[in-house]
Amino acid sequence: MNGQLEKTLKAKQINPTAMRLLVLNFLQTQSHAISLTDLEKGLAPADRVTLYRTLKTFEENGLVHSIDDGTGITKYALCKEHCYPGEHDDVHVHFFCRKCGETFCLPKTQIPEVILPVNFHSDEINIVAKGVCDQCSG
Repeated sequence: MNGQLEKTLKAKQINPTAMRLLVLNFLQTQSHAISLTDLEKGLAPADRVTLYRTLKTFEENGLVHSIDDGTGITKYALCKEHCYPGEHDDVHVHFFCRKCGETFCLPKTQIPEVILPVNFHSDEINIVAKGVCDQCSG
């Protein structure tokens, strides 16, 4: 498995250190977006600053994207393969479950084109649907 993880990191021009391999492996096992605190708990006793820097490196190199789900806590999820350094191409809706507090990527639900007034230039669009997830509703 480490061989595939190393290939994934190298494909994004990320040096495959032991910690980065652990973080990538952890992210790949998640069914929802995670916070830095979630990552810290999952990889205890790892250093919080090292984990944060790892997430930022992954984000800068197009391996993860950050999510503002309205809770005030940034969440992170793996990107699709077509994201590149400084160029995330995985614009999709996210879902926040009010019951369990988890945030999910909905990659098949694309954000519609937003027509802006003349001379308005957006650099980010974030749509978060909120409600109850399938696990909490039934």
